[in-house]
Amino acid sequence: MLSGIVAVLAFLFALDASGAVPISNRYRSPRNPERRIRASTELIVLHTTEAPARSSLNKVSDRGECHFCVTEDGSIYRIVDRDREAFHAGRSMWNGKEDVDKFSIGIECVGHHDKRMGDIQLNAIRALVKELQVMYRIPDERVVCHSHVAYGAPNKWHKFKHRGRKRCGMLFAMPSVRHRLGLMSRPAFDPDTRAFRLRNADEYLRKVLYGNLDTMAAVYGNKAPLRPVVKAMGPVAPSRPASSAATSRPALQQTARQSVSQPVQTVRQPVTQPVKALRSPPTAVARRPANVADLKAQGYQFRGNVSKSLSAVRIAGAKWNAADTYYVIRDKVVPGTQIDAAHIENGMGVWMKK
Repeated sequence: MLSGIVAVLAFLFALDASGAVPISNRYRSPRNPERRIRASTELIVLHTTEAPARSSLNKVSDRGECHFCVTEDGSIYRIVDRDREAFHAGRSMWNGKEDVDKFSIGIECVGHHDKRMGDIQLNAIRALVKELQVMYRIPDERVVCHSHVAYGAPNKWHKFKHRGRKRCGMLFAMPSVRHRLGLMSRPAFDPDTRAFRLRNADEYLRKVLYGNLDTMAAVYGNKAPLRPVVKAMGPVAPSRPASSAATSRPALQQTARQSVSQPVQTVRQPVTQPVKALRSPPTAVARRPANVADLKAQGYQFRGNVSKSLSAVRIAGAKWNAADTYYVIRDKVVPGTQIDAAHIENGMGVWMKK
């Protein structure tokens, strides 16, 4: 009896090839045999399931939609063998190369793109990512989220190919979360919008991915800014396993030596005013509008109702999903940053600043 239990546990929690991170085969996808061996591995793509663990595991297993899934309790499940293609990125592009599934590893993390994850889960994600980075020689700036690579086809809202189709995994681009995962750098810019292969259709998302917007800083603490890496857009080294010695960062060490060798000169300016006079009075933080009365009180103006002939983009232009654009329907006020283009209803009122 005891030996049978031990055998089952050994099967369910078999160690990965490196022997470091325990990974369960319980939800290994039946799609494995039909998936092609990947030609290269250039990215690790982090996703958020936006759904509970049980339903998420069943879904990704049935369809073979990722390589690994990490649950809230820190359990790691193998879905598709890591050297095969998993259909996790959908319509996607990175640095001019479409179909990111062909050159990436996808990790689904049970949770939501805009909500905190617990330490146990983050530690498990960190361990898995670090192991894969060593195996495939993936630098920190090539550990991205689904939002980095997903793009949308032309539609009634956007007449062009556009970045901003999904906010999936968005929190993994935030400095505070990346520090918790041991990632010290990130891409400096979107290579596909910069090259005009795509257009930006979600300014809020752009600020999270490449700007200073970090909604998780209050949860995980403000950390030193990440190192934006421009060279990450260029060619990558072959993705064959490497020894741990290959993971050293001479560029970082050189930067540190340079910064120490250069003296810092401090220019002291005479103080002509008392310190108290230099302090600005606290600025009142506007409360999020809860109804039409609040919108009017805060200076918002009604711009029109969405209809078949009048889209939100025609009403609000590029600010259709901005933080200071609001949608009102059935007495509910929704900010543009939380609106999904696919769920904008006819009859929604659009409110913007005057």
